[in-house]
Amino acid sequence: MIISSKAIKAAVIGDPISHSLSPKIHNSWIEQKNIDGVYLALKIAKSDLNLCVDSLVKMNFSGFNVTIPHKEEIYKICDFKSKTAELTKAVNTVIITEDKKLFGHNSDSEGFLNNLYNSQKSFNCKNKTAFVIGAGGAARAIIYSLLKSEIKEIYITNRSENRALELISDFKDFAAEKNCNLYFLDSKNFEENLDKCHILINSTSLGMVGQEQLKIDLKTLPKSAIVYDIVYKPLITELLYNAQKQGNQIVTGIGMLVYQAAVGFEAWFKSKPQVDDNFIQQTLSWANK
Repeated sequence: MIISSKAIKAAVIGDPISHSLSPKIHNSWIEQKNIDGVYLALKIAKSDLNLCVDSLVKMNFSGFNVTIPHKEEIYKICDFKSKTAELTKAVNTVIITEDKKLFGHNSDSEGFLNNLYNSQKSFNCKNKTAFVIGAGGAARAIIYSLLKSEIKEIYITNRSENRALELISDFKDFAAEKNCNLYFLDSKNFEENLDKCHILINSTSLGMVGQEQLKIDLKTLPKSAIVYDIVYKPLITELLYNAQKQGNQIVTGIGMLVYQAAVGFEAWFKSKPQVDDNFIQQTLSWANK
């Protein structure tokens, strides 16, 4: 790849970083669109974060993605933040403005929703009931997008009840503005109330390669409900396998990764990337190598 001195530059920062698919995704779009640009992967230790960010600003980067373990620390040092970032308390996409300020955003909300509607074109969140497993950063981004989509009720379960209640408290005003009720249920009551569910979402890493399996009984889940797992390795988790087996429509997590990446790409490279099923499948092949 040949770039000029005027090339648009972006990156992903984290530690570890070798697992990240972001460079393949972004550089593939750069090549497709014949953009004079580059997207780099930078392994940055926690102790070097501020120095690294200062360097990216001085080198006229357009922005950068943020992965583990920097999402919460980057949130603290951004000059401005989107409402999504404010409510999720995490930043995964930073835009460096012309006056060298940091604008922080969490693109997981768009990634989640665009993937849902691409996969289930006839589904609409309005006035529906969602059941969400988890209360971390991904859950917060998902709940933000559900609220924006006029969901009616959200039931949340999580190993730490306190963390779930903190999430509910943080979203209280936005939920009231959107006329949505948020509830916490322990795992037993969560399962027993699945008969009310229109969409069941796993926002945790449970079921991912190297993690323990997500244990949930789906017997009360209506066959009309959609089951969405943000894990993409494996693509068909035990949760999705069991849902398919009993006749539910499923949504896999690989599309969410691609759609959230598209948000940053458009902001930095001033071009809307092409996201289709073929590109999502290409990304999945990279993930499985």
